[in-house]
Amino acid sequence: MKLIEPIVANTPEIAALRKDIHAHPELCFQEVRTADVVAAKLTEWGIPIHRGMGTTGVVGIVKAGTSSRALALRADMDALPMQEFNTFAHASQHAGKMHACGHDGHTAMLLAAAQHFAKHRNFDGTVYLVFQPAEEGGGGAREMIKDGLFEQFPVEAVFGMHNWPGMAAGTFAASAGPVMASSGLRSSSAGRARSAVPTFRTWSGTTDPWCSPW
Repeated sequence: MKLIEPIVANTPEIAALRKDIHAHPELCFQEVRTADVVAAKLTEWGIPIHRGMGTTGVVGIVKAGTSSRALALRADMDALPMQEFNTFAHASQHAGKMHACGHDGHTAMLLAAAQHFAKHRNFDGTVYLVFQPAEEGGGGAREMIKDGLFEQFPVEAVFGMHNWPGMAAGTFAASAGPVMASSGLRSSSAGRARSAVPTFRTWSGTTDPWCSPW
């Protein structure tokens, strides 16, 4: 995959943002500082913003040309309620909170895209940059939608991705069908142990007391 040179050139700035966000993890619907960082950078780059959907959500608006067509790029911002034991300089500064699922990276990646679009508007239409709270079982996307996300910012499609540290830099992977889409897993079994066949089902919601939507 060909890397975009202006984005590569801005890698140190985006990496610094990622490390800052990693050091200050916030749980679902509590992403106040993270949202402030996002909003400040978008504003610095001349991108209009809308705040408050889903409590702490941020939407950036990048327009170019005259087309009414629009799409959205989405990243999640929340951390997990778990202790970090890393010892590098940007390790979590908040006990019991950690960016263990890479949402610091997702937020930084979308900020990198935002910075690029702000400087290179070589498209015709609108790109909405959706920074979502509470992906970790809190239903942040649902809450943004309830707050009128798609009524105020109608789009033809929404694109998001998940980082994968084991992949080589400059590669991109896709899979047919749902991937990483379950918010929970229950298993049950019956019969003798030697012949038990577990049955699995996924469900909406979470047992996590920090992020329960109920």
